[in-house]
Amino acid sequence: MKQPPPLFFLLILLSATIASAATTPTVSPTPSPTSSPTPPTTKAPSSSSSPLDPEQIKTLRSLHIPTTRDPCIQPSPRNATICDNSKPLRHLISLHLSNCSSDLFLSSAALKSLSSLRSLSFTDCQVSPVRFPSQFSLSLTSFSCIRSLRRLSGVWLSRFVNLTDLTVSYTPVKASGLYVILGHMHQLKTLTISHANLSGSLPRHLNPDLTHVDVSDNKLKGKVPTSLTLLEDLKFLNLSSNGLDGEIPTELGNMISLKNLSLASNSFSGSIPSSFSAIPGLVHVDLSNNQLNGSVPKFLSELKGLKVLNLENNQLNGVLPFNASFIKRLAVFKVGGNSNLCYNHSVLSSKLKLGVARCDKNGFPIVAPPPKESSADSESDYGDDDAVDSSNKKEKHHGPSKVVLGFAIGISSIVSLIIFLILIAKCCR
Repeated sequence: MKQPPPLFFLLILLSATIASAATTPTVSPTPSPTSSPTPPTTKAPSSSSSPLDPEQIKTLRSLHIPTTRDPCIQPSPRNATICDNSKPLRHLISLHLSNCSSDLFLSSAALKSLSSLRSLSFTDCQVSPVRFPSQFSLSLTSFSCIRSLRRLSGVWLSRFVNLTDLTVSYTPVKASGLYVILGHMHQLKTLTISHANLSGSLPRHLNPDLTHVDVSDNKLKGKVPTSLTLLEDLKFLNLSSNGLDGEIPTELGNMISLKNLSLASNSFSGSIPSSFSAIPGLVHVDLSNNQLNGSVPKFLSELKGLKVLNLENNQLNGVLPFNASFIKRLAVFKVGGNSNLCYNHSVLSSKLKLGVARCDKNGFPIVAPPPKESSADSESDYGDDDAVDSSNKKEKHHGPSKVVLGFAIGISSIVSLIIFLILIAKCCR
């Protein structure tokens, strides 16, 4: 009997393999470490990324805020949103609107849907003022309005009684003083109402927990109340560009946490309080453009953290008590505009360009400009009288020079001698 050829067995084996592969499910090959990674599969929303409340999505659309992407994860470039992680629906807790379109309108229904908000801010949104529902006003802890809402009233702002942060800037506020706004804000910690055309006076009662007060560039008048000096946690105080007057309270020295103080462009008078020396952390002091008098206190140079000192345009007098090393470590130092203030040239170089005159030997400003001779720089402002007198004599001498005078005297002597000899000769005849 003949053996079947080997090729016959190979054909039978191949057909059996193909039949087996047809009945076995296909398995994707495992990618090698060098192969390109496959795109990640989109996961279902986890418990920490629940969908946003549909009513709030409608409100965002009415405010022209895109909602095609999750606004809590990918906020739009002009507007910012922050959401909580509540379940089954998330809610907005912070909303910032900027560069709003002119047709933007916040309806009452829209605001009611945003009652979960804790922070609301507007920047460059020139839309009409909005009447907030009472529940919405009570829920806010932070409100900011910068060049927005066209105009505000103190009564309108006073409804946000639970605020911890209030900022209104470059937006007119109609109110007869700050107390109308702040009277019931017992949680407030940071306050900024600047460039707001606000009139009235500083309130006599302020929340003791305040750490930041900026009411600059308004029309506030009167004196600084003692209540302001009781804010021991206050770090930033800016009362500049108002109509405040009187003396700077010595009680300001009790504000031991103060770092930034600006009382510039008011009508403060009197001297700089020595109590400032009790505020160790002062970094910025601006008392410019007032009517302060007296001498510049030396203790200011002992404030180790001081970086900005502006005393220009006052009525300060006497000798500047600072040395060059103190002035050079400051980022800003201005004392110009004090006509009775001068510096000791033996201590400070004229190259510093302080904006005040040099002192004479008695500590008064030298009215005339200093001599142009190079030797003048080596002279002390407190040198001996002979040096000063000789300098004055040199400046006042305007007659002929010594050479011309000697020549004239010599000629006149010769002429006199000739006349004398002629007279003798006549007498001898």
